[in-house]
Amino acid sequence: METANSEKLAISIYTEMTPNPETLKFVANKLLYPGKSIEFLSKEDAKSSQLAQELYDFAYVKGVFIASNFVTITKTPETDWNDVIPEMREFLKNYLVEGKEIVNEELVPSKSDNDNNKINEDDSDVVKRIKELLENYVKPAVEMDGGAISFKRFEEGTVTLLLQGSCSGCPSSTVTLKAGIEGMMKRMIPEVNEVVAEAD
Repeated sequence: METANSEKLAISIYTEMTPNPETLKFVANKLLYPGKSIEFLSKEDAKSSQLAQELYDFAYVKGVFIASNFVTITKTPETDWNDVIPEMREFLKNYLVEGKEIVNEELVPSKSDNDNNKINEDDSDVVKRIKELLENYVKPAVEMDGGAISFKRFEEGTVTLLLQGSCSGCPSSTVTLKAGIEGMMKRMIPEVNEVVAEAD
């Protein structure tokens, strides 16, 4: 019984602000979805995650993004974070202490956006370089802000990316996309003329 008790004390959740005022990053001292990320935009969308389904039971939750060691939650605009943070931290801590499943891989749709940055054999040289840049430079930075950016396609000089988590609907994501990512890609990959975002 001693181990169960000491494990209860071991789980901690802290919050980090993101550039998007409607989203908050809840960081755990435990891996939730190692090396991957997945976004759920509704309860119906969350069939592969019991955690996401239970989060949607809170009336103010309107988006759930699960990554390596954090959950980014998007709230309704009329909700004040100060009113709900204690409740959300307590819920997440208890969920993790109970050891419940975070994501059921068998139920994740095969066409998931998780692996869009993985290099495939049939990718062109340009697409391989774009994905490497996203994986090595962009991913670590946006994960710090509670989001993810994944590759959708490259056509006629235009790179289309999918914004998830705190990046989705964030007022500063356009600046990040244009000034940061587009600028870097144009410098490092001459074939790129423009970077645009696509809503999921």
